[in-house]
Amino acid sequence: MANHIDVITNIMNVIVPPLMLIVLLLVYPLYLIYKFINFITRLLTSENVAGKVVLVTGAAAGIGEQISYEYARRRARLVLVDVRGDHLGRVVENVRSFGSPDVIAITADVSKEEDCKKFVDEAIKHFHRLDHLVNNAGLARVKLFEEIQNFSDFSYLLDVNLWGVAYGTYYAIPHLRKTKGKIIVMASSVGWYPFPRFSFYNASKAALITFYETLRTEIGNSNIGITIVTPGLVKSALSQNEPAKGPN
Repeated sequence: MANHIDVITNIMNVIVPPLMLIVLLLVYPLYLIYKFINFITRLLTSENVAGKVVLVTGAAAGIGEQISYEYARRRARLVLVDVRGDHLGRVVENVRSFGSPDVIAITADVSKEEDCKKFVDEAIKHFHRLDHLVNNAGLARVKLFEEIQNFSDFSYLLDVNLWGVAYGTYYAIPHLRKTKGKIIVMASSVGWYPFPRFSFYNASKAALITFYETLRTEIGNSNIGITIVTPGLVKSALSQNEPAKGPN
């Protein structure tokens, strides 16, 4: 019996690798063609977001603020979320001037699950729907790993950059299913190519990419689109290592 198993194993070792290579050579080009056609189709048929409800976290400054303005120019209705509530007033005024027909501002700390549930619930209470969730809130801390003396700051960074995104996504998914909506997550190129002195930030962005790639598979039949954005260095308070009081 053992000899028979050895023979089968040897045969499989000889046949399977070249067979898999042949299948890969035949299937992979077709997959790339499909991806390219899908990309061109989405590029030429951009979504009309006028009147749709978009929730943006980290909307008080930086990338989140600019994303809010772009949605406003396209006449989307907006839910602006940031831990720095005193900074949101200016953004709300600008969003209205850019053309958003309705906007609300919510002060919340995305690292707290109850806050994430609150801002999703308030968005639904006000607008009765949710079309896009833009997970933009994030923190960065610059430090050589061996020089770290207090890990509490980096624990909070992971709470904001990873758990803060997961919480909001969890509570938004049931509403996004109803509208066949979208999730946009602001990761970073350092999730693919780590940058020195940003060890925990790099790790958090790599985790985000993996998390949402997995989520794509899990909710693939739910008609919820997921876009993972991986920008490089962007001029902002975060990239210039300016001190922050909370998520941005």
